[in-house]
Amino acid sequence: MPLSVAVSGASGYVGGEVLRVFSEHPDVEFGTLAAHSSAGDRLGVHQPHLRTLADREIVETSAETLAGHDVVVLALPHGASAAIAAQLPPETLVIDCGADHRLASSTAWAEYYGGEHAGTWPYGMPELITSTGHQRDNLPGAKRIAVPGCNVTAVTLGLQPGVKAGVIDPTDIVAVLANGYSGAGKKLATNLLASEGLGAASAYGVGGVHRHIPEIVQNLGVAGADDVKISFTPTLVPMARGILATITAPLAAGVSADQVRNAWEAAYADEPFVHLLPEGQWPTTAATLGANTCLVQVAVDEKAGRVVVIAAIDNLVKGTAGAALQSMNVVLGYPETTGLQVLGVAP
Repeated sequence: MPLSVAVSGASGYVGGEVLRVFSEHPDVEFGTLAAHSSAGDRLGVHQPHLRTLADREIVETSAETLAGHDVVVLALPHGASAAIAAQLPPETLVIDCGADHRLASSTAWAEYYGGEHAGTWPYGMPELITSTGHQRDNLPGAKRIAVPGCNVTAVTLGLQPGVKAGVIDPTDIVAVLANGYSGAGKKLATNLLASEGLGAASAYGVGGVHRHIPEIVQNLGVAGADDVKISFTPTLVPMARGILATITAPLAAGVSADQVRNAWEAAYADEPFVHLLPEGQWPTTAATLGANTCLVQVAVDEKAGRVVVIAAIDNLVKGTAGAALQSMNVVLGYPETTGLQVLGVAP
């Protein structure tokens, strides 16, 4: 029997990618497609690439329009999901692509987001290493899922093998990320205009204020770090989608380069969507375009005494919509890879 799936925020970048990615699942049937300002429009006005859904009408987001589905995906800005989710039936699987339910700490929420913390949902990163295995072990049967942040996904998947194996010092992590503009959503802002972004790279969220920092710290703690200190600097570069994360951390005392590589090989040997590349081959965002893959490479800078990790993802797929579908598969007992693409689009 098909799964009835409703999507709120259907006219945005994340909502559109949810619709595209979930369309590949053999048992998904879309019900309500909802939004706010675009309610009343045909979906094709906002998502012309989604030809099979172009004639569907977007309705107003409300608990009433979203109720009655097996699965509800919320692709809304932070602060907008919690109120809607609280009104949905407990038997409905609700997947929040926003930030409202990712953090375990209400103090961290208040510091980085402000306002009242909406609570913590099961975390939708199946590959996250935990003290007893992986986060996928905690997902079957869940009725609420918090999808990770896209930058968080790149840094966590890039670095967690080193944390788990104890081959790095997590108290001096430096991460610099190159981000595509779709990560900022469709909002109209001067710094997001093509005339500002083409031919330019610019930093944002500088100086420890980016909202993904506490989520990264939380994940690396789950992976085994007792103390995490990270300098995190994202940049916007002139591409529509993708994240290339360059992450470094001190090499732990007495650890060899072979031990470092072995840690990453062991961690990802059986993961369908996280791929450690052969030595000497470096990840590119182009190789992940449209795919639910995270490509990783690790090296040791002997002179600096640091481990260097490069991780690439498509921020809209592995960073958001793909993670949502992957988590749904685990929750509902489907094979984890169902409907998900590992082949990128090139050139």
